[in-house]
Amino acid sequence: MKKIINDPATVVDEALDGVAAAHADLLTLHRNPTYVTRAGAPIAGKVALVSGGGSGHEPLHVGYVGEGMLDAAVPGAVFTSPTPDQILDATKAVDGGAGVLHIVKNYTGDVLNFEMAAELAEAEGLRVSAVVVDDDVAVQDSTWTAGRRGVGGTVLLEKIAGAAAARGDDLDAVTAIAQRVNSQVRSMGMALRACTVPHSGEPSFNLAEDEMEIGIGIHGEPGRETRKLAPADEIVEILLSTIVEDLPFASGDRTLLFVNGMGGTPEVELYLAYNSARKYLHGKGIEVERSLVGNYITALEMQGMSITLLKLDDEFVELWDAPVHTVALRRGL
Repeated sequence: MKKIINDPATVVDEALDGVAAAHADLLTLHRNPTYVTRAGAPIAGKVALVSGGGSGHEPLHVGYVGEGMLDAAVPGAVFTSPTPDQILDATKAVDGGAGVLHIVKNYTGDVLNFEMAAELAEAEGLRVSAVVVDDDVAVQDSTWTAGRRGVGGTVLLEKIAGAAAARGDDLDAVTAIAQRVNSQVRSMGMALRACTVPHSGEPSFNLAEDEMEIGIGIHGEPGRETRKLAPADEIVEILLSTIVEDLPFASGDRTLLFVNGMGGTPEVELYLAYNSARKYLHGKGIEVERSLVGNYITALEMQGMSITLLKLDDEFVELWDAPVHTVALRRGL
């Protein structure tokens, strides 16, 4: 294992210290328990958005804390859910009196701990709602998670719901928009090489040099099948054909196409894959109206990619285009 670290036990703490120091104008790091809030939080009268999960998916979630997205992010250890006390304190810290929306990826630990934190917050008089993101079409009968996992769609949901909160929507309206995004977004990923969690020192699965894994998760989970390595066009078709059939997407649909790197894939390959995906969708009569390409929700240094497709309407386009100012996503500010 080769990593730029000091001690596997202190990776997350040291990284958070670095993020907070580099972006002190945007973020405030809190300890005992650990969570991150946007500068100036709480914002009076605005619905607050809180998300979180295991570290190792950077820039998710800390990188999306700021104007137009999250008010707080709660990082756990690498690929490990944050604790209820972390989530509770983050929720209380950003509540501006209009309520708090928890955005939760569909992993058992995340769901249970966010639910417990919400119950504790409500016992203290806060109003909390939640949306569980479950956009991963790769999951069929998985022993790794209870139902479909929350993956790339999480980024799009945080941006759109964050814009709704920023324009002044109330908690019920922001929650409804978040739920609508989740109902209209689908994702699927693949890998050429697995990631290695610092404290384990071993890859999460093994592939031969001529193999690829289809349907991987963002915690290094193996996928639904191992196949022989194929050209980019074929890989994209495997992923997109499953995505398109699942919602389903149809000719005439307006979409946002998100090609995401898993941490170890160069941008030249991601843009090549995006070009293949756009051509595939064009052949189906599906319009790509908005795009996002890059490493936005990763699995440490995993070499691979995921594709996410969101069905757009006028309101989603307006909210996607709205100003945002975070470490990892900036537009219009």
